[in-house]
Order: sequence, then C-alpha cells, then structure tokens
Amino acid sequence: MTIVELRRLTREPGQRVVLVADRLREPELMAVLECGVRTIMWRSDATPSRLAQAVRAAAQGESHLPQDLLGQLMTHVGRSRRAAANALSPAVPAAGLAPREIEVLKLLADGMDTREIAAKLSYSERTIKNTISGLMNRLQLRHRAHAVAYAVREGYI
Repeated sequence: MTIVELRRLTREPGQRVVLVADRLREPELMAVLECGVRTIMWRSDATPSRLAQAVRAAAQGESHLPQDLLGQLMTHVGRSRRAAANALSPAVPAAGLAPREIEVLKLLADGMDTREIAAKLSYSERTIKNTISGLMNRLQLRHRAHAVAYAVREGYI
C-alpha cells in the first residue's frame, strides 16, 4: 500500500485504518501518521484475535502503536522541539517563559505598574514594556490581567 492510497482511505469520513506492517522507519512512520493512521500493528503480532481487537479499538476511535514505534515517535518529537528551540531567540526558552518574563509577571500580579517594575528590576521602562508586549504577542494574551491569569494557570507564579 502506498502513502497515496493511505491518504485516500483515511480521507473518507469516519474511516479508521489499522495498518499492518513488517517494518517502518522513522520517515515512513511520520508519513503514515500524517495520513491519519492511528493504529499500527506488526505483521508478526497480527494473529486473528489481535487483529480483530485492533479493528474494534480503532472503530471506537482508540489509537495504538507498538512500543518501538512509540519510541521512534518520541525521539522524533524531541528532535523537532530541540530544532524549534534553536530557531528561537536564545533569551526565550522554547517550552516556557524567560526568567525576566516570569519576574515581570510576578510583579504585575503584585499590582505594580511599569515604572515600579522597572525601578525594582533595574531596567528601563521601555525594556519592561517590550518584555510585556513580547510576552502578550507571543502567547496571544489580551491584557495584563490575562497575562497574570495565564502565569498562574501555568504555574509560573
């Protein structure tokens, strides 16, 4: 079966596909998952009862990957995240807030205005405004209260 055929099968509304394969390398795995296949079984494991169980589970919307494929997927995700982190500014961690942003959010939560935060942290008011603006744009936050609520929900403060 080709990727084109898989795409055609998975495009059908309500269609769930169980892929039985001998082997899948990482690029093939990514292509299969991008097609929408959520259940993969090794041919060596595909006994009639296991295959029927996989089909029933897929029909109910469940997903299953063999452990080794799950490991490949996790490795791929980790590499992708590291690549994305390297593409970002080194001052902004890929999976979180920069220390300066966290400190500014804590002071905002304490009720301080821009001038007070700048004085407390020994930065210019412009730097504090840029920090807040960058944070709000990156995270699509609407106002300072929204930024503080986000920080509380995410456990930063």
